[in-house]
Amino acid sequence: MEAVCYKAARKVELIAAPIPKIKEDQVLIKVTCCGICGTDYHLAEGEFLAKFPLIPGHEIVGYIAEVGNKVVDLKVGDRCVVDNTILCDSCFYCRRDQYLFCENFESLGVTTDGGFAEYVAAQSKKVYKINNLSDEEATLIEPTSCAIHGMDKLSPAVGVEALILGAGPTGLILAQLLRLNGASHITIAANKGIKTQIARDLNSADDYVELDRENPSQQWADIKAKHPRGFDVVIEATGSERVANDSINYVRRGGTLMIYGVYSNDARVHWSPAKIFSDEIKIIGSFAQTHCFPRAVNYLESGKINVKGLVTDVFTIKEYPQALERLNSKKACKIVVKP
Repeated sequence: MEAVCYKAARKVELIAAPIPKIKEDQVLIKVTCCGICGTDYHLAEGEFLAKFPLIPGHEIVGYIAEVGNKVVDLKVGDRCVVDNTILCDSCFYCRRDQYLFCENFESLGVTTDGGFAEYVAAQSKKVYKINNLSDEEATLIEPTSCAIHGMDKLSPAVGVEALILGAGPTGLILAQLLRLNGASHITIAANKGIKTQIARDLNSADDYVELDRENPSQQWADIKAKHPRGFDVVIEATGSERVANDSINYVRRGGTLMIYGVYSNDARVHWSPAKIFSDEIKIIGSFAQTHCFPRAVNYLESGKINVKGLVTDVFTIKEYPQALERLNSKKACKIVVKP
C-alpha cells in the first residue's frame, strides 16, 4: 500500500508499505479520509510525542475491510472512525482512572503508524460506526472529542462569558459546545481570514473580532474597552506563544484560563504570580482526550455540532507535502488527505 512516512523529523517520503496484519481483537480499516491538523506540523518538526519512523495521521475515517476472530458488533463494510489513543490499562495512572496520563500512552499517527496510508489496523474497541456524516465531516470527530475533554476540564458554570482566541476547527467546535452547555456570551478573536468567515457562517459566537495580522493592537484594545472586567473563561487555542503570554490579561477576577493550543517545545509564558494570586485565576491545560469519542460521534451525527464547511482543502497522499505547506499558509481551515 502507499503511505506517507517520516524517516526522521522533516524527512518525509511516499513509501510502499505492507498492508497491516490484524490481531484477533483488531479490525483492518480501508482509509477513505484522514484529517491533518496543527499537531501534524509539530510532529513533522520532531516535537510533541513523535517517534520515528512514523506513518502519521490520527483523524482517521474509513470502512472496515477485515475483522479479527474475536471482534463483535463490527462487520466488513461498516463506515467508521477511530479513536487513535492506545492505553495500557495497567500503569499507575490507568489504575487511578487517569487514562490520559497513561505511562505507556501510544497514539495512531503520533507514536505508531496511522491513517496517511491506504490501510490502518486498530483495536476494535476504539472503532465507532458512523451513518449521517460525509467522510470529510467525520474527520472532525477526533477534534470534537478533544474539545469535549476540554469542556470536561473547564466545567463552565451556566451563564459564563467566554473569549476564544483562535478560530481553527477545535476553537469553533469549542464555541459551539460552550453555547450548548450554558455560556451566555461568546467572543471569538482570531486573525482576519477564511477561519473567521467560517466562524460567522456557522454562527459560532455572539461577537467576532478580526485581528490585523501585522498590527492587532487596536483590536485587542477594543476587546478591553468592550469588556473592561474581562471574561469568566478565556480559551487560548492559537498555539502562539505571544498570544498565550497576553491571554491572562483578558481573564476576569475569579476566572479561568484554559491553555488549549499545541506549542513549540521551547515556548514559554511569563505571568505575574501576584496577579494569579490576588485575582484567584485558575489556569488549566487540556491535552488530547480519552473515552470522549462516543459523545463526539453523537454530537456530530445529531447535527447539534455543525462542521459543514470546515473542510476547505483536500489532498491526496502523494500531495502530503503540499498539504502541510497549505496548513502553514494559514489560508485553510480544515485540511484532509485521501488515499
